[in-house]
Amino acid sequence: MTKRNTQQRRHSIIKLVNDQGEVSVDELASLFSTSEVTIRKDLASLETHGLLLRRYGGAVPVPQEMTQIASEKLSSNKQAIATEAAKLIRDHNRIIIDSGSTTSGIVQQLNGKRGLVVMTNSLQLANAIHELEHEPTLLMTGGTWDPHSESFQGQVAEQVLRSYNFDQLFIGADGIDLARGTTTFNELTGLSKVMAEMSREVVVLLESTKIGRKIPNLELPWGVVDVLVTDDRIAIDAINTITDQGVKVILSAYVS
Repeated sequence: MTKRNTQQRRHSIIKLVNDQGEVSVDELASLFSTSEVTIRKDLASLETHGLLLRRYGGAVPVPQEMTQIASEKLSSNKQAIATEAAKLIRDHNRIIIDSGSTTSGIVQQLNGKRGLVVMTNSLQLANAIHELEHEPTLLMTGGTWDPHSESFQGQVAEQVLRSYNFDQLFIGADGIDLARGTTTFNELTGLSKVMAEMSREVVVLLESTKIGRKIPNLELPWGVVDVLVTDDRIAIDAINTITDQGVKVILSAYVS
């Protein structure tokens, strides 16, 4: 069985699970004219990628609250920032894409890349990556589901990340404290710090309107950030302050 045939079968299994609500191993084995052992491997892989949940003798869809995509469409400005950030990715890179609305815009830019390994803690991003025509090797952190950030967090996720080394981390932020670094409303900042620790280059994606917002939780200090990608409405003084911290600033053209 070729990799392409395996991917096609697994795409079909996902559709059947979502359409029917539940499928059995023997039903799938009969439908795809393959062994139950192969189907169980398919279901195990799809569950690892957060695309379904296994149940005794079969599988069911992932609960809606775990896969719901943000209702508002990714803004054009966020997409422009993500597109600019994706230009930093080279073929065969090992990258982390953190959960977030701006970072999600990177996924469609991956189709032109070859040999990527992509780790994420987001079911939404994992699903989008799995649908790419040139699907990268996809890794999931696992861990404890955090409904606030709609992502996996916690010690299990941190332990998984520490098992790898990555070329780049792409991560968003709720705000920027010009004196300290990136900030967040979420008190769960441990995983972000481990992501940065395990990556040779840390790339922050953020709209310029978030710079200077007063948010209590410091996420990543400037000392671990290498690149900030934002739109060209950022103030010159802010650029100078950030570059003085040793951070490269890349600007995308603002899109309303």
